Amino acid sequence: MHALAPRRRSPRPLLLLPLLALALAGCGIRSTEVPTDFGPAPSRVRCALSEPDAAAQTSRGLAVQVFLLCGSSLVAVDRTVRVPDGTADSERRVLVAQGLLDQLAEAPSSAEREAGYQTYVRGGMTVSGPRPKDPEDTLRLSTAPAELSAYALAQIVCTFSDSAAAEGDGSVILGGPDTTPLRRYDCTDHVRSAPGTEHPPSTELTGT
Repeated sequence: MHALAPRRRSPRPLLLLPLLALALAGCGIRSTEVPTDFGPAPSRVRCALSEPDAAAQTSRGLAVQVFLLCGSSLVAVDRTVRVPDGTADSERRVLVAQGLLDQLAEAPSSAEREAGYQTYVRGGMTVSGPRPKDPEDTLRLSTAPAELSAYALAQIVCTFSDSAAAEGDGSVILGGPDTTPLRRYDCTDHVRSAPGTEHPPSTELTGT
């Protein structure tokens, strides 16, 4: 009695696989060997915010800008600070600086957080004006600048140097609560683009 020969399988199903792949490609669907998860679609473009109402901001106080961290760079956002009318220039500089510092320490809004903004400046820090032998545009922080993180110091330096709290030349003279020599800090393009790599460049002021 002869053994039955094994039954051959029809190659038709295998031939259908390339045809199915071509059909999917024709429909704009790419076949894939593994599951792919690209996550949810972003609801907001990173570091992009809708334009604020400038008139409403001005009515609430002096329009200013502070630098927050977004991605790996410092990005300016609009804020307001209150300064009483008729304030003397020397006092005005300190009030603006304190207002800016408070704004930096405040948590970003929900829209800003959603867009990727954050701050490294902690609350509770205060700023005062120059001591008798300091240059008139000196700002002294209650925390020594050297004790701040590179991110926080970059935020403060770039925010102050671009405001009425400084001379507007892209730099600011900062000191701490002790007798450590004052330093002039610069907000350079590198500081804005890579604020966490190192502390902002500075030079020590002599004769103070």
